[in-house]
Amino acid sequence: MPKILHQRGKCIGCNICFEIWPVRWRMSRQDGKCTLIDGTEKKGIWQALVSGDELAINKKVAQACPVKIIKIVE
Repeated sequence: MPKILHQRGKCIGCNICFEIWPVRWRMSRQDGKCTLIDGTEKKGIWQALVSGDELAINKKVAQACPVKIIKIVE
């Protein structure tokens, strides 16, 4: 199953991930960075499994990220 990898610590808070897919992303009010909904953190990398239905939209999110901290692993 595909997975999203997100380096949250490097987020600049541009909000593009949330604008494209608010079902999976939200902006933190505490630090202004994006948060991967239903993600788990391991060594500074947040991860979440994605279904096939969600794969295409999250690829758009990864491509739109200006600092390229979101990756999709198939």
